This record gives sequence, structure tokens and C-alpha cells, in this order.
Amino acid sequence: MKEPYTARLVLFAQNAQSIKKEFPWQNALVSRLAALLYTTEDKVADEGAIRASYELIKENTGLFSSFRGSSAISISALLSLSADREGQLRNTLSVYDMLKDIKFYGSDYLVVAAYQIAANQAPDQYLRTVERAKRFYDYMKAKHRFLTGQDDYIFAAMLGLSDIDIESGVERMEQLYATLKPEFRSGNSVQALTQVLVLGNQAKAAADRVLALRDAFLAQNIRMDKQFTLSSLGVLSLLPLSREDIVNDVSGTFEFLRTQKGFGKWSITEQELLLLSAALAAIKAVDEVQNGILNTVLSTSITNIIIAQQTAITAAAVASAAAAASSS
Repeated sequence: MKEPYTARLVLFAQNAQSIKKEFPWQNALVSRLAALLYTTEDKVADEGAIRASYELIKENTGLFSSFRGSSAISISALLSLSADREGQLRNTLSVYDMLKDIKFYGSDYLVVAAYQIAANQAPDQYLRTVERAKRFYDYMKAKHRFLTGQDDYIFAAMLGLSDIDIESGVERMEQLYATLKPEFRSGNSVQALTQVLVLGNQAKAAADRVLALRDAFLAQNIRMDKQFTLSSLGVLSLLPLSREDIVNDVSGTFEFLRTQKGFGKWSITEQELLLLSAALAAIKAVDEVQNGILNTVLSTSITNIIIAQQTAITAAAVASAAAAASSS
């Protein structure tokens, strides 16, 4: 790997450790996502700014607000990177209320969805985007009643932010689902994969590229086809790189991070480390491709997809820990 990229990986590992030290009671997955957000911008984690943003959230929300849930540190990190923390939080809370008014349920997923809309849309377009997100969600719910749930809120928000026609977009997702579902076990993850591919405006040959990339990873004994990494496979399939380069980038990132403090086998699962490795490799590709092949919308979507994936895996881990605690 080239030295600038290696330096970024070291920065990521160091950011994860410093944020974990600042918020020791939080799940380590949360610290790693916050570290990733800073690393994406090649910045050293500012624990003080994250802490100040966390306190700002507490000052403006109730004790049982979803804003104080497992996504709190992630949102705090995003706010700390904003030029106007108070304004950004105010807008996010406003969008959150709009989403709840239109019958989305409060959750960590809805908090992230609200932040995405507030950060990527003009205030006079909030309501239109919220309504588009709800229509996308309702269409998905009608197609897959038992698969579509709160973990789809973030993708619904991203689809709402896009200029994709709702009916034709959902139809493309259905076509991709019918093709890809026989190839993978988790229907819920396949739905997330189709959302990624539609966001990337990939329809023709998209399924073939995903399957070919899966096989390339399997040839190296790397499982990118499991529950929390399948949508990452979709992100990687959108990159204008050869399958060999993609596999080498992800594999090299994975192996390097395994040598860093806090990323050993006892500290992080293989699937989460693959998720983070794929994210870092995708961000690297976005940075390197400046010729228009990856447009601004897709670049933003990749970052948001990474947040969606990590939010899902964090929520699952927190729920599992809570269930274990209640049964003991």
C-alpha cells in the first residue's frame, strides 16, 4: 500500500483509540464509526469537540430521546465536524419531527436519517425530501412487508435525497432482488444491497458485477456476502476499479488494521473489520478518482451508506448485549 493510505489507516486506528478513551462506557463500535468519520476527512479526532456536541444534544433533547441512544456519539462526531453545530442540530431535530409526523417511528435509525436530510438538503426542501423518503419506504414495505423495517429508514432518506423516480426506482430494486436473492441467504441484506445499487444508478449488469466481485473475494477466502457486509459489496461494485484492485485494497486494509491496537481478533469481529476495511477502500477510491466517473452524489452516498451499515451493526450489537444482560 502507498504511504499516504497507510498513514490514513494509522490515523483511523489512533482516532478509534482516542474516542474510545473519551467515551469508555459506549460500545466500541460507536467509537470506531466516529473515528471513521474523522478519518474520512483526514482529521485527528477532536474529543473535546465531540464531547461538546454530545452535551449540546443532551441540552436540547429529553432523557429518553432517541438522540441519546447508541447513535449519540456518531451524531456528536458529525456535529463536531460541522461549521455550525447548533444550527445543524436544530435543523436535524426539525427534520426528525417531520419524519415522525409522517409516521416514521423514533429510533437510532431515524436520528441518522434526519441528520442525512438536514445535512444534505436545503431547509426549504426538507418537507419534500421527507415525503419522498416516506413514499420510497411505503413502496418497499408494500413489496416486502416482513423485510422492511426501521433499518431501512436511512436508505429511504438517501433515496429521498436523490433524484431517482420513486416508482421506477423501486421497480429496479425489485428486479435486482429477484436476481440476487437466490444467491444470498439474508433477504433483508439483499434488500439493502439493491438500495445501494439503485442509489449508484446501477441497473444493467449490476447483479453480474456484484456476483463476480463476491466470487473474487471468495477466491481469497474473504466473505463479503454475509449479513452486515453485503451492502458493502454493493458499494465496492460501484467503484470504477478492476475486481483484482478492489479485492487487494480491501484485503490489504484488513491485514494492516489487524496489526493495530484495538483491532486484533479479540477486539473486533471479522465482519466488522471487513465492513470498515471496505469503507476505507471505497473512500480511498473516491479520493483518487477525480475524472467524473464517481459523481458527487455517489461520493456522498458512499459515506452515508457506510454510516447506515455501521449504525445497523451497532444497533444489533447493543440489542444483543441488552438481551444478554436481561437474561442473566
